[in-house]
Amino acid sequence: MADLANLVDQLSSLTVLEAAELSKLLEEKWGVSAAAPVAAAAPAGAAAAAAPVEEQTEFTVVLKAAGDKKINVIKEIRTITGLGLKEAKDLVEGAPKTVKEGVNKDEAEKIKKVLEEQGASVGIE
Repeated sequence: MADLANLVDQLSSLTVLEAAELSKLLEEKWGVSAAAPVAAAAPAGAAAAAAPVEEQTEFTVVLKAAGDKKINVIKEIRTITGLGLKEAKDLVEGAPKTVKEGVNKDEAEKIKKVLEEQGASVGIE
């Protein structure tokens, strides 16, 4: 029983990356997926305490639709991305398209606000 308590202590001290690596090794060794046991253990709270959820720090701004003021949206896209007129027009007309990737939350919200003011439909992922 002391060995099991020691094993629990060792598992509790794993980093998220080490836990993911352990999960992959166990899946390969025994041919099982860790998704089902984690889902079953989640209500008990043990899995949630062992692996804290990381907050998203990078966001992608996606233009879903240009709206009625397409020319104004194209102008804003050019300002935001630095694209040329043709590239910005192609991006707007090809919606849904990614406007900017890997931005922080504040910048993503700012871009969304600017584009929505021009009538565009924008999403943040």
